[in-house]
Amino acid sequence: MLKLRKLNAYYGTSHIIHDLDLDVRKGEIFCILGRNGVGKTTLLRSLLGIDTRTRGSIELDGVDISEAPTYKRAQFGIGYVPQGREIVPGLNVLENILLGCNARSDGRRDVPPLVWTLFPFLKEHLTRRGTNLSGGQQQQLAIARALATDPRVLVLDEPTEGIQPNVVADIEKAIVSLNRDHGLTVILVEQKIRFARTAAQRFVILEKGRVAAAGAAAELSNELVRKHMSL
Repeated sequence: MLKLRKLNAYYGTSHIIHDLDLDVRKGEIFCILGRNGVGKTTLLRSLLGIDTRTRGSIELDGVDISEAPTYKRAQFGIGYVPQGREIVPGLNVLENILLGCNARSDGRRDVPPLVWTLFPFLKEHLTRRGTNLSGGQQQQLAIARALATDPRVLVLDEPTEGIQPNVVADIEKAIVSLNRDHGLTVILVEQKIRFARTAAQRFVILEKGRVAAAGAAAELSNELVRKHMSL
């Protein structure tokens, strides 16, 4: 579904991603792992064309989107949940979700019913300021906003980072449900090895902007984790 070939990505003059080849299959959860600073977030932002300069090709269902602006990539079907959530100050829950509709190619401006199924809390607090929610509730809101874009691929950057433990399970359950029950392809940057092993079908480990290891989730051994992820 998503194919990257010889992808190089830069922040200014810093070369972050080096000649990276990657294939994400339709209907899978694909997990990107690695230590801090190896290029995981840069890779995700390169997919969206955000704040990066790239060389190489990015194809979505056979269409080269590597030269398309960010809003076009969203219209093509890539939904993004950034690290830190980036909830818009001053807007309430409903307004934050509806921002995602601006990226829809069909012009619709309504909240997908799936959002209320996954996150009933949000439906009960539509007029509450998004920035007044807890960290976990804001993450639910950020995922809801991405779902409002009507994505074919959902890209999440460390969705359980900094979230209270009682909400982490709800976020993980929602991600798995989106994939298993609703067929959404998910690209996930994650540090929790347990979740990567149980949720993902395949993984890649990055090191200095290059692929250090890749395979099926069952091949994500303790040895690989110690070698490429331990401090």
